[in-house]
Amino acid sequence: MTKHVHGGNIYTYKNCLDFSANCNPLGTPESVKQAVRDSLEYMKDYPQVGYAPLKKAIAEYEGVASESVICGNGAAELVFSLCQAVKPKKALIPVPTFAEYEQALTSCGCEVEHVLLREEEGFSLQDSFINWLHRDLDMVFLCNPNNPTGISIDREFLFRVLRVCREMDILLVVDECFLDFMEEPGRYTLKAQLSRYHNLFLLKAFTKRYAMAGIRLGYGITENTELLDAMTQVTQPWNISVMAQAAGIAALKETAYVEEGRQMVFREAKYLKEELQRLGMEVFPSEANYIFFHGPENLFEICVEQGVLIRDCSNYSGLRKGYYRVAVRTHEENQKLIRAMRDGTTKAAVAHAEVLKEEEQA
Repeated sequence: MTKHVHGGNIYTYKNCLDFSANCNPLGTPESVKQAVRDSLEYMKDYPQVGYAPLKKAIAEYEGVASESVICGNGAAELVFSLCQAVKPKKALIPVPTFAEYEQALTSCGCEVEHVLLREEEGFSLQDSFINWLHRDLDMVFLCNPNNPTGISIDREFLFRVLRVCREMDILLVVDECFLDFMEEPGRYTLKAQLSRYHNLFLLKAFTKRYAMAGIRLGYGITENTELLDAMTQVTQPWNISVMAQAAGIAALKETAYVEEGRQMVFREAKYLKEELQRLGMEVFPSEANYIFFHGPENLFEICVEQGVLIRDCSNYSGLRKGYYRVAVRTHEENQKLIRAMRDGTTKAAVAHAEVLKEEEQA
Protein backbone atom coordinates (compact mmCIF):
# COMPACT_ATOMS: atom_id res chain seq x y z
CA MET A 1 0.00 0.00 0.00
CA THR A 2 1.34 3.44 -0.95
CA LYS A 3 1.52 5.67 2.12
CA HIS A 4 1.39 9.43 2.58
CA VAL A 5 0.15 10.18 -0.92
CA HIS A 6 -2.43 12.92 -0.58
CA GLY A 7 -4.04 15.86 -2.25
CA GLY A 8 -2.76 19.33 -1.49
CA ASN A 9 0.86 18.70 -2.50
CA ILE A 10 1.45 22.33 -3.45
CA TYR A 11 5.05 22.04 -2.32
CA THR A 12 6.01 19.69 -5.16
CA TYR A 13 3.67 21.18 -7.75
CA LYS A 14 4.35 24.84 -7.18
CA ASN A 15 2.38 27.61 -8.91
CA CYS A 16 -0.51 25.23 -9.62
CA LEU A 17 -4.14 26.01 -8.83
CA ASP A 18 -4.92 23.27 -6.32
CA PHE A 19 -8.01 21.13 -6.97
CA SER A 20 -6.53 18.10 -5.22
CA ALA A 21 -7.50 19.07 -1.64
CA ASN A 22 -11.17 19.44 -0.73
CA CYS A 23 -11.74 22.39 1.59
CA ASN A 24 -14.41 25.07 1.86
CA PRO A 25 -14.09 27.08 -1.39
CA LEU A 26 -14.44 30.35 0.55
CA GLY A 27 -11.04 29.81 2.17
CA THR A 28 -10.20 30.21 5.86
CA PRO A 29 -12.47 32.72 7.68
CA GLU A 30 -10.75 35.97 8.63
CA SER A 31 -11.89 35.51 12.23
CA VAL A 32 -9.97 32.24 12.40
CA LYS A 33 -6.82 33.86 11.02
CA GLN A 34 -7.15 36.66 13.57
CA ALA A 35 -7.63 34.17 16.40
CA VAL A 36 -4.39 32.47 15.40
CA ARG A 37 -2.58 35.82 15.31
CA ASP A 38 -3.89 36.72 18.75
CA SER A 39 -2.86 33.32 20.14
CA LEU A 40 0.78 33.90 19.18
CA GLU A 41 1.09 35.88 22.42
CA TYR A 42 0.87 32.54 24.22
CA MET A 43 3.40 30.75 22.03
CA LYS A 44 5.85 30.60 24.95
CA ASP A 45 3.31 28.67 27.05
CA TYR A 46 2.33 25.01 26.97
CA PRO A 47 -1.12 24.28 25.56
CA GLN A 48 -3.92 23.55 28.01
CA VAL A 49 -3.96 19.82 28.78
CA GLY A 50 -7.47 18.53 28.13
CA TYR A 51 -8.34 21.62 26.01
CA ALA A 52 -11.55 22.16 28.03
CA PRO A 53 -12.65 25.42 26.29
CA LEU A 54 -12.37 23.79 22.86
CA LYS A 55 -14.23 20.66 23.95
CA LYS A 56 -16.98 22.83 25.46
CA ALA A 57 -17.33 24.81 22.22
CA ILE A 58 -17.47 21.62 20.11
CA ALA A 59 -20.00 20.04 22.47
CA GLU A 60 -22.28 23.08 22.21
CA TYR A 61 -21.94 23.11 18.41
CA GLU A 62 -22.75 19.39 18.11
CA GLY A 63 -25.35 19.25 20.86
CA VAL A 64 -23.50 16.59 22.87
CA ALA A 65 -21.83 16.43 26.28
CA SER A 66 -18.26 17.70 26.41
CA GLU A 67 -17.32 14.39 28.08
CA SER A 68 -18.20 12.68 24.79
CA VAL A 69 -15.68 14.72 22.75
CA ILE A 70 -12.02 14.00 22.06
CA CYS A 71 -9.78 16.19 19.90
CA GLY A 72 -6.86 15.28 17.68
CA ASN A 73 -4.13 16.72 15.53
CA GLY A 74 -6.48 16.33 12.58
CA ALA A 75 -9.02 13.50 12.30
CA ALA A 76 -6.15 11.31 11.05
CA GLU A 77 -4.50 11.32 14.49
CA LEU A 78 -7.74 10.07 16.03
CA VAL A 79 -7.81 7.17 13.55
CA PHE A 80 -4.38 6.13 14.80
CA SER A 81 -5.15 6.65 18.51
CA LEU A 82 -8.36 4.62 18.07
CA CYS A 83 -6.40 1.72 16.66
CA GLN A 84 -3.68 1.99 19.30
CA ALA A 85 -6.31 2.05 22.05
CA VAL A 86 -8.43 -0.85 20.75
CA LYS A 87 -5.55 -2.98 19.42
CA PRO A 88 -7.87 -4.79 16.97
CA LYS A 89 -6.87 -8.20 15.68
CA LYS A 90 -9.17 -8.09 12.65
CA ALA A 91 -10.97 -5.21 10.93
CA LEU A 92 -13.10 -4.59 7.85
CA ILE A 93 -13.06 -1.66 5.42
CA PRO A 94 -14.66 -1.07 2.01
CA VAL A 95 -12.26 0.02 -0.74
CA PRO A 96 -11.57 2.46 -2.22
CA THR A 97 -11.63 4.69 0.84
CA PHE A 98 -9.39 6.94 2.96
CA ALA A 99 -5.98 5.21 3.11
CA GLU A 100 -5.21 6.12 6.73
CA TYR A 101 -7.77 3.64 8.06
CA GLU A 102 -5.76 0.71 6.79
CA GLN A 103 -2.42 2.31 7.62
CA ALA A 104 -3.50 2.85 11.24
CA LEU A 105 -4.89 -0.68 11.51
CA THR A 106 -1.80 -2.37 10.11
CA SER A 107 0.44 -0.21 12.33
CA CYS A 108 -0.88 -2.15 15.33
CA GLY A 109 -0.64 -5.56 13.66
CA CYS A 110 -4.29 -5.83 12.65
CA GLU A 111 -5.42 -8.09 9.81
CA VAL A 112 -7.56 -6.03 7.39
CA GLU A 113 -10.36 -7.51 5.32
CA HIS A 114 -11.64 -5.59 2.27
CA VAL A 115 -15.01 -5.27 0.60
CA LEU A 116 -14.56 -4.05 -2.97
CA LEU A 117 -16.86 -1.21 -4.04
CA ARG A 118 -17.53 -1.94 -7.70
CA GLU A 119 -17.77 0.57 -10.52
CA GLU A 120 -20.67 -1.31 -12.09
CA GLU A 121 -22.57 -0.75 -8.81
CA GLY A 122 -21.70 2.95 -8.74
CA PHE A 123 -19.07 2.45 -6.03
CA SER A 124 -21.92 2.31 -3.50
CA LEU A 125 -22.07 0.06 -0.46
CA GLN A 126 -24.38 -2.88 -1.19
CA ASP A 127 -26.71 -4.81 1.10
CA SER A 128 -24.29 -7.73 0.85
CA PHE A 129 -21.89 -5.76 3.08
CA ILE A 130 -23.89 -7.08 6.05
CA ASN A 131 -22.75 -10.60 5.13
CA TRP A 132 -19.13 -9.54 5.58
CA LEU A 133 -19.69 -8.77 9.26
CA HIS A 134 -18.67 -11.58 11.60
CA ARG A 135 -17.86 -12.07 15.27
CA ASP A 136 -14.10 -12.22 14.75
CA LEU A 137 -14.08 -8.55 13.67
CA ASP A 138 -13.06 -5.92 16.20
CA MET A 139 -13.52 -2.79 14.09
CA VAL A 140 -15.27 -1.55 10.95
CA PHE A 141 -14.44 1.77 9.26
CA LEU A 142 -16.99 3.54 7.05
CA CYS A 143 -16.69 6.97 5.42
CA ASN A 144 -19.95 8.85 4.72
CA PRO A 145 -19.87 10.30 2.13
CA ASN A 146 -16.94 8.20 1.03
CA ASN A 147 -13.51 9.56 0.11
CA PRO A 148 -12.60 9.66 -2.81
CA THR A 149 -15.90 8.73 -4.49
CA GLY A 150 -18.24 11.14 -2.68
CA ILE A 151 -20.93 8.42 -2.63
CA SER A 152 -23.14 8.43 0.48
CA ILE A 153 -24.39 5.51 2.55
CA ASP A 154 -28.13 5.28 3.14
CA ARG A 155 -29.11 6.12 6.73
CA GLU A 156 -31.37 3.09 7.19
CA PHE A 157 -28.63 0.82 5.90
CA LEU A 158 -26.19 2.41 8.37
CA PHE A 159 -28.66 1.62 11.17
CA ARG A 160 -28.66 -2.03 10.07
CA VAL A 161 -24.86 -2.13 10.08
CA LEU A 162 -24.79 -0.45 13.48
CA ARG A 163 -27.25 -2.93 14.99
CA VAL A 164 -25.38 -5.96 13.63
CA CYS A 165 -22.07 -4.53 14.85
CA ARG A 166 -23.50 -4.11 18.36
CA GLU A 167 -24.80 -7.69 18.35
CA MET A 168 -21.35 -8.93 17.30
CA ASP A 169 -19.45 -6.58 19.64
CA ILE A 170 -17.75 -4.71 16.76
CA LEU A 171 -16.67 -1.08 17.07
CA LEU A 172 -18.15 0.90 14.16
CA VAL A 173 -16.17 4.02 13.21
CA VAL A 174 -18.04 6.36 10.86
CA ASP A 175 -16.08 9.20 9.29
CA GLU A 176 -18.46 12.17 8.81
CA CYS A 177 -15.77 14.71 7.85
CA PHE A 178 -17.44 15.52 4.51
CA LEU A 179 -21.03 15.35 5.74
CA ASP A 180 -21.20 19.16 6.08
CA PHE A 181 -21.20 19.53 2.30
CA MET A 182 -24.18 17.27 1.67
CA GLU A 183 -27.54 18.94 1.10
CA GLU A 184 -29.21 17.31 4.12
CA PRO A 185 -26.48 16.24 6.56
CA GLY A 186 -29.04 15.67 9.31
CA ARG A 187 -30.50 12.79 7.30
CA TYR A 188 -27.20 10.92 7.34
CA THR A 189 -25.42 11.62 10.62
CA LEU A 190 -25.53 8.95 13.32
CA LYS A 191 -25.04 11.48 16.11
CA ALA A 192 -28.50 10.85 17.60
CA GLN A 193 -27.60 7.15 18.00
CA LEU A 194 -24.58 7.70 20.26
CA SER A 195 -26.51 7.28 23.52
CA ARG A 196 -27.96 3.94 22.35
CA TYR A 197 -24.83 2.50 20.76
CA HIS A 198 -21.63 2.57 22.77
CA ASN A 199 -19.94 0.69 19.93
CA LEU A 200 -20.22 3.82 17.73
CA PHE A 201 -17.46 6.40 17.19
CA LEU A 202 -17.94 9.40 14.87
CA LEU A 203 -15.04 11.23 13.23
CA LYS A 204 -15.23 14.94 12.35
CA ALA A 205 -12.75 17.64 11.34
CA PHE A 206 -12.32 21.39 11.04
CA THR A 207 -10.15 20.83 7.95
CA LYS A 208 -12.87 20.74 5.29
CA ARG A 209 -15.64 22.79 6.89
CA TYR A 210 -13.43 25.80 7.65
CA ALA A 211 -10.50 25.34 5.21
CA MET A 212 -8.08 24.78 8.10
CA ALA A 213 -5.93 21.92 6.76
CA GLY A 214 -2.67 23.51 7.93
CA ILE A 215 -3.87 23.93 11.53
CA ARG A 216 -4.54 20.18 12.00
CA LEU A 217 -7.64 19.90 14.15
CA GLY A 218 -10.20 17.11 14.24
CA TYR A 219 -12.49 15.56 16.82
CA GLY A 220 -14.35 12.40 17.65
CA ILE A 221 -17.65 11.83 19.43
CA THR A 222 -18.71 8.76 21.39
CA GLU A 223 -20.45 7.97 24.68
CA ASN A 224 -18.07 5.07 25.25
CA THR A 225 -16.06 6.61 28.10
CA GLU A 226 -13.81 3.55 28.44
CA LEU A 227 -12.76 3.96 24.80
CA LEU A 228 -12.10 7.69 25.28
CA ASP A 229 -9.97 6.97 28.37
CA ALA A 230 -7.98 4.35 26.44
CA MET A 231 -7.44 6.78 23.55
CA THR A 232 -6.25 9.48 25.96
CA GLN A 233 -3.73 7.03 27.42
CA VAL A 234 -2.09 6.46 24.02
CA THR A 235 -2.09 10.14 22.97
CA GLN A 236 0.63 12.56 24.01
CA PRO A 237 -0.78 15.30 26.29
CA TRP A 238 -0.06 18.37 24.13
CA ASN A 239 -1.44 17.20 20.80
CA ILE A 240 -3.61 20.33 20.36
CA SER A 241 -1.54 23.50 19.99
CA VAL A 242 -2.47 26.89 21.44
CA MET A 243 -3.07 28.11 17.87
CA ALA A 244 -5.28 25.15 16.97
CA GLN A 245 -7.49 25.60 20.03
CA ALA A 246 -7.93 29.33 19.34
CA ALA A 247 -8.68 28.65 15.67
CA GLY A 248 -11.23 25.96 16.50
CA ILE A 249 -13.16 28.07 19.00
CA ALA A 250 -13.31 30.98 16.55
CA ALA A 251 -14.32 28.75 13.63
CA LEU A 252 -17.32 27.25 15.41
CA LYS A 253 -18.94 30.69 15.52
CA GLU A 254 -18.85 31.00 11.71
CA THR A 255 -22.30 29.61 10.94
CA ALA A 256 -23.12 32.02 8.09
CA TYR A 257 -19.75 31.29 6.47
CA VAL A 258 -20.41 27.53 6.57
CA GLU A 259 -23.82 27.91 4.95
CA GLU A 260 -22.46 30.25 2.26
CA GLY A 261 -19.75 27.71 1.45
CA ARG A 262 -22.32 24.91 1.29
CA GLN A 263 -24.52 26.83 -1.15
CA MET A 264 -21.52 27.60 -3.35
CA VAL A 265 -20.61 23.91 -3.41
CA PHE A 266 -24.15 22.92 -4.43
CA ARG A 267 -24.15 25.38 -7.35
CA GLU A 268 -20.63 24.72 -8.53
CA ALA A 269 -20.76 20.93 -8.21
CA LYS A 270 -23.62 20.92 -10.70
CA TYR A 271 -21.61 23.13 -13.07
CA LEU A 272 -18.47 20.99 -12.78
CA LYS A 273 -20.31 17.72 -13.34
CA GLU A 274 -21.97 19.07 -16.49
CA GLU A 275 -18.72 20.50 -17.88
CA LEU A 276 -16.71 17.36 -17.12
CA GLN A 277 -19.32 15.28 -18.92
CA ARG A 278 -19.09 17.61 -21.93
CA LEU A 279 -15.37 16.88 -21.99
CA GLY A 280 -16.16 13.17 -22.22
CA MET A 281 -15.35 12.23 -18.64
CA GLU A 282 -17.33 9.53 -16.84
CA VAL A 283 -18.67 11.44 -13.83
CA PHE A 284 -19.97 9.65 -10.73
CA PRO A 285 -22.77 11.10 -8.52
CA SER A 286 -20.51 12.53 -5.80
CA GLU A 287 -22.43 14.27 -3.01
CA ALA A 288 -19.53 15.94 -1.21
CA ASN A 289 -17.47 19.05 -2.03
CA TYR A 290 -15.50 17.12 -4.66
CA ILE A 291 -16.23 15.33 -7.92
CA PHE A 292 -15.03 11.80 -8.68
CA PHE A 293 -14.63 10.84 -12.33
CA HIS A 294 -12.84 8.66 -14.88
CA GLY A 295 -10.83 10.14 -17.72
CA PRO A 296 -7.64 9.79 -19.78
CA GLU A 297 -4.79 8.03 -18.00
CA ASN A 298 -2.46 11.01 -18.56
CA LEU A 299 -4.93 13.67 -17.38
CA PHE A 300 -2.98 14.42 -14.20
CA GLU A 301 0.15 15.28 -16.20
CA ILE A 302 -1.89 17.25 -18.75
CA CYS A 303 -3.42 19.38 -16.00
CA VAL A 304 -0.09 20.03 -14.26
CA GLU A 305 1.31 21.31 -17.57
CA GLN A 306 -1.66 23.70 -17.65
CA GLY A 307 -0.98 24.90 -14.09
CA VAL A 308 -3.73 22.91 -12.37
CA LEU A 309 -3.31 20.19 -9.74
CA ILE A 310 -5.94 17.43 -9.55
CA ARG A 311 -6.00 14.29 -7.41
CA ASP A 312 -4.80 11.15 -9.20
CA CYS A 313 -6.68 8.40 -7.34
CA SER A 314 -4.76 5.44 -8.77
CA ASN A 315 -3.00 4.85 -5.42
CA TYR A 316 -6.31 4.07 -3.68
CA SER A 317 -6.95 0.37 -3.11
CA GLY A 318 -9.55 -0.81 -5.61
CA LEU A 319 -8.78 1.87 -8.21
CA ARG A 320 -6.47 2.04 -11.19
CA LYS A 321 -4.97 4.70 -13.44
CA GLY A 322 -7.56 7.05 -14.91
CA TYR A 323 -9.64 7.78 -11.80
CA TYR A 324 -9.54 11.33 -10.45
CA ARG A 325 -11.02 13.61 -7.81
CA VAL A 326 -11.33 17.38 -8.08
CA ALA A 327 -12.41 19.83 -5.41
CA VAL A 328 -15.34 22.16 -5.94
CA ARG A 329 -13.95 25.70 -5.85
CA THR A 330 -15.20 29.16 -6.83
CA HIS A 331 -16.85 29.59 -10.25
CA GLU A 332 -13.86 31.46 -11.69
CA GLU A 333 -11.48 28.76 -10.47
CA ASN A 334 -13.75 25.98 -11.74
CA GLN A 335 -13.79 27.65 -15.16
CA LYS A 336 -9.98 27.62 -15.14
CA LEU A 337 -10.03 23.89 -14.35
CA ILE A 338 -12.36 23.10 -17.25
CA ARG A 339 -10.38 25.35 -19.60
CA ALA A 340 -7.11 23.67 -18.54
CA MET A 341 -8.55 20.23 -19.20
CA ARG A 342 -10.02 21.24 -22.55
CA ASP A 343 -6.86 22.99 -23.78
CA GLY A 344 -4.54 20.35 -22.35
CA THR A 345 -6.36 17.37 -23.83
CA THR A 346 -6.60 19.13 -27.20
CA LYS A 347 -2.83 19.77 -27.23
CA ALA A 348 -2.15 16.20 -26.17
CA ALA A 349 -4.38 14.85 -28.94
CA VAL A 350 -2.66 17.02 -31.55
CA ALA A 351 0.79 15.95 -30.34
CA HIS A 352 -0.26 12.28 -30.42
CA ALA A 353 -1.57 12.66 -33.98
CA GLU A 354 1.73 14.22 -35.06
CA VAL A 355 3.68 11.33 -33.57
CA LEU A 356 1.50 8.83 -35.41
CA LYS A 357 1.98 10.74 -38.65
CA GLU A 358 5.77 10.78 -38.22
CA GLU A 359 5.73 7.03 -37.51
CA GLU A 360 3.73 6.41 -40.70
CA GLN A 361 6.17 8.49 -42.75
CA ALA A 362 9.24 6.81 -41.26
